[in-house]
Amino acid sequence: MILKAVISISLILFSVIDIPGSLPVLIDLKKKGIAIEPFVATLTAGALMVAFLFFGVSILGLFHIEISSFALAGSLIIFLIGLEMILGIRIFRDLDQEGASGSIVPIAFPLVAGAGTLTTILSLKSQFETNHILIAIGINLVIVYAVLRATGWLSRVMSETVLSSLRKIFGIILLAIAIQMFKTNVGL
Repeated sequence: MILKAVISISLILFSVIDIPGSLPVLIDLKKKGIAIEPFVATLTAGALMVAFLFFGVSILGLFHIEISSFALAGSLIIFLIGLEMILGIRIFRDLDQEGASGSIVPIAFPLVAGAGTLTTILSLKSQFETNHILIAIGINLVIVYAVLRATGWLSRVMSETVLSSLRKIFGIILLAIAIQMFKTNVGL
């Protein structure tokens, strides 16, 4: 049962973080001469995710927002991210900020630990045990680190067609996850 939960959470986070879908952005940043420090980016993203896992509810409490309401909002964000991935459109413009560069911004935040990831973590907290989520975060951080380390190599071996196909596949998975989260929190 623990393994099943960890695998489920890991796949959900993997889809939301969408590091394969971020490869075109990472490759473009690298081509522009922006330094990517995999360890710094991964550590920063992990710290943000863990902090939100433990303190996200308290932060919401300050604003008198229920977890189920936040989870519903999160499901809508995840749905929109899935649409972005499938349709090839940009709804969220976080990476268009002037001067955004480096391992912390825009890679750790918002690329890896962005609004969709943080919302998903809080939504998962209402369905799974914290220890399982921590393990899944760790698994995803290992994958993120490996991809960040291999960005140069991956840019040489993966075609744009492969990257585009991966993005669309994970977009469909995200749409299904968003619909399931919505149904769970509305009580359908």
